[in-house]
Amino acid sequence: QVQLVESGGGLVQAGGSLRLTCAASGSFFAHVAMAWYRQAPGKQRDLVGTINSYGDPYYVDSVKGRFTITRDNAKKTAYLEMDSLKPEDTGYYYCNLCRNSVCPGDYWGQGTQVTVSS
Repeated sequence: QVQLVESGGGLVQAGGSLRLTCAASGSFFAHVAMAWYRQAPGKQRDLVGTINSYGDPYYVDSVKGRFTITRDNAKKTAYLEMDSLKPEDTGYYYCNLCRNSVCPGDYWGQGTQVTVSS
């Protein structure tokens, strides 16, 4: 049974920082890519970025230079460091276990709320 558990969301002022954590179960973690998605109120769930099994990240343009995705395979954990947060970053953030290198895969975390006030 695959489980992904996010934590670290909260309320922060614009310009502030948050660090989200995604803890995974399963022995396969080191071999698959992970992704972070977010969903703003009333909008679809959109990709924030990914990190492959080698630790190489990819970011969408809107977060490039502000967000950093890392992973610790020994801890089976992925991280999303968010700096210089903007009100438009507000939303529910989800981690996802990609299917090999294709994201999203079938497994999602429960999500964590991030609210950025102006």
